[in-house]
Amino acid sequence: MGGSAGQEALERLSVLVGEWAVEADLPGADGPPARCVFAWDLDGRFLVQRTEIPVEGAPDSMAIIAVDPESGAYTYHYFDTRGVVRTYAMSFDGEEWRLLRETADFSALSFRQRFSGRVEGDVIRGAWELAKDESAPWERDFGLVYRRIR
Repeated sequence: MGGSAGQEALERLSVLVGEWAVEADLPGADGPPARCVFAWDLDGRFLVQRTEIPVEGAPDSMAIIAVDPESGAYTYHYFDTRGVVRTYAMSFDGEEWRLLRETADFSALSFRQRFSGRVEGDVIRGAWELAKDESAPWERDFGLVYRRIR
């Protein structure tokens, strides 16, 4: 990897590596937790997140976290079984994890979206929010709790 900022940004992601059970506070989400795995790929240059949700109609997903080698800036590339493809600006300092999508990318921007989570040892607590248009206020969509399995 190029600059030290890029290398430091990659190293911060190590706290996410592993397998997690994920619980969502959505109506009807009383079933078993989702399973999420973060793993390095392509010689440790990308962190891949795969999530399987055992709820009918809920999409399984994959995300690839990329780091700019010079600036250390993160980009979160999201894909799911509905065919949705999105790109989020991401920040992560080892504890605070944020994702933000405010511009159209591979799919139209019918709403703005953001996630904010906090790593607390083997637990990540966070929530997704959305805003229906550019001037609409942010509203809570749903919360997530990740619990490390291994």
